[in-house]
Amino acid sequence: MSQPPRRPRTLNDARTEAEAAFKKVTAKPVEAPPKRQAVPGVKEMVSLRIDQAVLEHFQEGGPGWQDRINAALRKAAGLDG
Repeated sequence: MSQPPRRPRTLNDARTEAEAAFKKVTAKPVEAPPKRQAVPGVKEMVSLRIDQAVLEHFQEGGPGWQDRINAALRKAAGLDG
């Protein structure tokens, strides 16, 4: 049993086949990244640019100035209370 001769592929046939094969290999379901759970009381180190006058205001009170800035930001964000 011999197979009938295969008809020559056209450029469009080859492109369609290649795109279908590519989609099969690359199509993955979109998964949302896992949400990070905030641990109460744990602080994260960040770099923050603030005005020199604002920094000096909080540093005038001595040690604990970072905690005072955090408290002011929590209040401004409506998170205290």
